[in-house]
Amino acid sequence: MKIGFNLLIWTTHVTEAHFPLFEKLKAVGYDGVEVPLFEGDVAHFEKVGQALKDAGLLSTTVTCIPDAESSVISSDPACRAKGLDHIKWALDCGQKMGAETMCGPFHQPLGVFSGSGATEDEKNFGAEVHRAAAAYGASAGTVLAIESLNRFECYFLNLMADANAYVKLVDHPNFGTMYDTFHSNIEEKDTIAAFTDNIPVINHIHISENDRGTPGKGHVPFAALFEKINASGYDRWLTIEAFGRALPDLAAATCVWRDFFPDAQEVYEEGFKMIKGYLK
Repeated sequence: MKIGFNLLIWTTHVTEAHFPLFEKLKAVGYDGVEVPLFEGDVAHFEKVGQALKDAGLLSTTVTCIPDAESSVISSDPACRAKGLDHIKWALDCGQKMGAETMCGPFHQPLGVFSGSGATEDEKNFGAEVHRAAAAYGASAGTVLAIESLNRFECYFLNLMADANAYVKLVDHPNFGTMYDTFHSNIEEKDTIAAFTDNIPVINHIHISENDRGTPGKGHVPFAALFEKINASGYDRWLTIEAFGRALPDLAAATCVWRDFFPDAQEVYEEGFKMIKGYLK
């Protein structure tokens, strides 16, 4: 397995100012980083990719749907086409970095609600887009891992069972889902079963504490989870995701109103030690 660190703790857009972080994360022992793809162009991320290569790091990426006009579950074909274009843009940027996986809630815009759960039409609309995106990702060498979020952030996918069923609906070998310990902690009746029951479709894992703080310093049952991960045959990324107040827009979007850790260094050092301590 590879251990990664999500750069959203520092920024929503990686620039040269963040390149010194790469050496620090490499020195701790990380195999790679997760690069947010919310803005920028392919040429920019080619430079980011070179900096990662120079630091000896691999990469994954994370993106989301930027607005309602790009929702891939919209009944409007123009919106779905715009959403597919966004996903393809993100995949193009990731390809320049050699990204192995692109994860995230690239299904509906965050914080937009219909007043009910996902409809069959929405699922079919989304599946058509994601099937095309999966094929495009395969040509770019990047696996897609769609994310279910808690019900306070989206309505389309909330449970791992929902994500599993949706992966089967998309029905493309390059399309799977991810397991996030933060969202699971909120939504699932049994957070461990949510992993073990869905292993065949999981191709990415986010290690995130119940309060979005330092992994291992909250109540997510990591010992029990890692016992199952070790026994599962899962052999892809374990990526730490934590959020702070450094980025006001992101803090507002993720409802982070207080500090969950003294500094980012604690998160990436202590989080890495926890993961390494549980892996076999």
